[in-house]
Amino acid sequence: MLDFITWNADPILFSLGPISVRWYGLAFAVGFILGYNIMAKMFRHEGAPEKWLGILLAYIVVATIVGSRLGHVFFYEWGYYSQHPAEIFKIWNGGLASHGGTIANIIAVFLFSFFVSKKPASWTFDKLVIPVALVASLIRFGNLMNSEIYGGPTDLPWGFIFLRDGETVPKHPTQIYEALCYLLLFCLLMWMYWKKNAEERPYLITGIFFIGIFLPRFLIEYIKNVQVASEYEMIATYGINMGQLLSIPFILLGIGLVIWAMSHPRQHWTFPNKFAEEIEAERPAYGRYRKQ
Repeated sequence: MLDFITWNADPILFSLGPISVRWYGLAFAVGFILGYNIMAKMFRHEGAPEKWLGILLAYIVVATIVGSRLGHVFFYEWGYYSQHPAEIFKIWNGGLASHGGTIANIIAVFLFSFFVSKKPASWTFDKLVIPVALVASLIRFGNLMNSEIYGGPTDLPWGFIFLRDGETVPKHPTQIYEALCYLLLFCLLMWMYWKKNAEERPYLITGIFFIGIFLPRFLIEYIKNVQVASEYEMIATYGINMGQLLSIPFILLGIGLVIWAMSHPRQHWTFPNKFAEEIEAERPAYGRYRKQ
C-alpha cells in the first residue's frame, strides 16, 4: 500500500501559441455543457419552452463569473483590491469564490423568473441546482489539477505531496473530498427529480442542495489550508474561517427550505403545450404540407 501519492500534474492541458487551455477552464466548460443538456432534458420532460434555456444559460454564465470574482474580491482580499482596483478585472490570475457565485446566481434566477419564465423562482431553482452540483464537482477536479485548495498534513495513505507547490509532506486532497461529496449530491438530486418527483414540492430539491453543498464545505474547511493571509486573524478570533462563516447562512437557508417544502402541498406546473412556433418547428415537414 502506498504511504502517499506524489502529485505534479501540469495545470495546462495544451497550448496553441500564446493561448493556453487549462484543466480548470476545461472543467468549467464541460460542466456547463453537461449542465445545459441535463436542463434541456428536464425542460422537455415538463414541456417547458426550450428557448428559455438559452436565455437562462446566459444569465447563469454571467452571474457565475462576475459573482465568483466579486465574492473573492469583497469576502477575501478587499484590502488588496481596494488599493488595486484594476486587478479586479484580471480574472485569469485566479481568485474565484463559490459563495459569491451562489449569491449572484440566486439574483440571476429571480431576474429570469420575473422577466422570462413568469413562473415562481422555485420552478427554476429546483432544476438548476441539479447540474450545478455536478459542475461544482468538476471544478474541484480543476482545483486538483491546479494543485490548489488542499488541506493540511496527513499520514493517511491517500495523502498527496503537491510538488508543484513545493510541498514535501503529504497533505489532505480536500479537492477530492469535496468533489466526491458534490458528485454524490448530484446523484441524490437526480434520483429525487426523476424517481420521486421531488420537483412537485417547491424548494425541496433546492434546500437539499444548499445543505449538501455547504455542510460538507463547512466541515472540510477544518482540514483545509488557509487560503489567504487575512483569515489567520479570523480563525484565531472566532475559530472558523471566512469560507465557513459564509457557509452557515446557506446551510440554515437549506434547512428552512426543506421544512417549508415538506409542510406545503405538492404542486404540478403545466405549460400550454409549448409555444405554437416550437410545435410547428418540431412537426415533420410532410405533416405540415399535408395539413395545408
